[in-house]
Amino acid sequence: MATAVEGGGGEAPHRSPEELVAKAIAPVKPQYLRPPPVRSSGDSTGGDGDVGKEKEKTGDAAGSGLVKEKKSKRQLKRERKQQVQSVANMCTEVARTGNVDSCPFGSKCRFNHDLETYLAQKPADLEGTCPFDSEEKVCPYGVTCRFLGTHKQNLIIQSQDLQRRKSHEINNLDKDLQKSLWKGKVKFPNAEAQLKLLGLKGGKKERLETDGEQDEIKDESVKEGDKVEEESITDDESRPLKKSKNEVDAESTHETNNGTCCVEEDCENEIAEGKIENNSPKDSLKSSFKVDIVPKLQLREKKLIDFRGKLYLAPLTTVGNLPFRRVCKGFGADVTCGEMAMCTNLLQGQASEWALLRRHPSEDLFGVQICGSYPDTVTRTVELVDSNCSVDFIDINMGCPIDVVVNRGAGSALLTKPMRMKSVIQAASGIIDRPLTVKVRTGYFEGRNRIDSLVADIYSWGASALTIHGRSRQQRYSKLADWDYISKCSNNAPEELNVIGNGDVFSYCDWNKHMSQCPKMSACMIARGALIKPWLFTEIKEQRHWDITSGERFNILKDFVRFGLEHWGSDNKGVETTRHFLLEWLSYTYRYVPIGLLDVVPQRLNWRPPSYYGRDDLETLMASDSAADWIRISEMLLGKVPEGFTFAPKHKSNAYDRAENG
Repeated sequence: MATAVEGGGGEAPHRSPEELVAKAIAPVKPQYLRPPPVRSSGDSTGGDGDVGKEKEKTGDAAGSGLVKEKKSKRQLKRERKQQVQSVANMCTEVARTGNVDSCPFGSKCRFNHDLETYLAQKPADLEGTCPFDSEEKVCPYGVTCRFLGTHKQNLIIQSQDLQRRKSHEINNLDKDLQKSLWKGKVKFPNAEAQLKLLGLKGGKKERLETDGEQDEIKDESVKEGDKVEEESITDDESRPLKKSKNEVDAESTHETNNGTCCVEEDCENEIAEGKIENNSPKDSLKSSFKVDIVPKLQLREKKLIDFRGKLYLAPLTTVGNLPFRRVCKGFGADVTCGEMAMCTNLLQGQASEWALLRRHPSEDLFGVQICGSYPDTVTRTVELVDSNCSVDFIDINMGCPIDVVVNRGAGSALLTKPMRMKSVIQAASGIIDRPLTVKVRTGYFEGRNRIDSLVADIYSWGASALTIHGRSRQQRYSKLADWDYISKCSNNAPEELNVIGNGDVFSYCDWNKHMSQCPKMSACMIARGALIKPWLFTEIKEQRHWDITSGERFNILKDFVRFGLEHWGSDNKGVETTRHFLLEWLSYTYRYVPIGLLDVVPQRLNWRPPSYYGRDDLETLMASDSAADWIRISEMLLGKVPEGFTFAPKHKSNAYDRAENG
């Protein structure tokens, strides 16, 4: 172990652990401290500029300030065509079988069929064995696999082995369904009937009427103290939705014991008063209303999930992918949820968005999270997912703080529109028998919390569980989560509603503290804590602090890489995709400080680690906040990076304050 430098980390030499904790600096033992590494002017901490030289070569604005040449659509199309026809883009059928004549398109195929040329320029194989070529399974990537040398030569690759790679994953997008979504041929009978029942047809006129004049999306630049008109809602006085001339008023309908809606008596009264013309027999009038009505299930009739005491891994954008969830399941996570998917993208059949819904068989309690702005898009998406995916619950995100989401009226923007929240939850919950959950923040603006007044309403609208992140949208991820307010919300909630707290859980002590202080709360959701140390689930279940070694942490990265190659593929594209998501994850893991190096245990999520030496070289490397060192770790697992490779974390800001997850 290297000797420490007095005053290492740029701090005062004799600052006590209590003083460091007060300034949110991790109190690392003095003998492990070291001076911060010297970086060039183009570099910055946190990985945003650690590849400054490469950025300057590519003309990035943060580097040399050069502006990239803007290319026309024709030029981009030409480049894409050349890329498809390049030697590196091997025909998948030829690659799988090793036979040039196996491609059904023959000479008309747009991809490369020259096996000899491809093998001559193919990168060297990686160390290790192919994740598919085991237990008599055949690698679906054939000659393009980066582990080709380990393939069993006595196995013949057949075309029906194409789906072998994804056979262990659930919720793959069906090609016929995707084409139907592209052409707009998918019907949503339950959603349409429910929207009509609630007076929400989804057109532009109805949307404007439902939202009201004061329901405008508030730009995040509004300063604290500015007056913002927000709707208020109570149990007895809520603004009714405006209806078109002959629509059924949802507020005037009532339900019988069997769940069917009866409106005949009200219609007869309106006919007697001359409000509706009686041009048809009574029976036909009854049938005309019954066609459009969906029997609404009472909450007691729905399939329920008991979240009490369960370890819930939060849906995390980018980093909460399927391989990462498999890692967390191995450490004891009970509930997992897919990454946030946008409703409009799912309805358009975008394959990249549908990939966020994939589920691994090890995820025994799994949900998907969707995000949308209006009742019609959310309800249709819920019906689409319910009909074509295997999920245990569907979560609606009403707390995402990302600008691009909020500016579309989704995520946290819905916190300023309780009437639209009501419409979304009522419409979506009325067409499925599986639980519908909602994730929110305390409010839109800091210091103006409002969820406590809506908790009971959210349950009556049809939600089975409510997750509350203890920060406002304006706070993003700055300051500590307000668990006192979460406790207040859980006390206001009906007993049947599962209230789940979220924010800053980073040790079993945090879990125990929040669960004891909020006895009516069902569970805690774990988000960034799992990103930094996924073994947190084991610590909570075993009620101990795990002083994990660097070798054990490196084995976790190995598992992620293996899961990533199974998920994204073992060809060159799959390897680089796995590398990209590994680097995204490493932009969080470096913030972990080993237990044995701390003067105060446990570590808090808001502590900033100083520069320090680990107990071995690998631990020191893992503690680096430089993207160049993260790339070195990826090369230890996935080989050398391609020429000209660059990386900057997707969150593009300090991970302590803004992590773009829902």
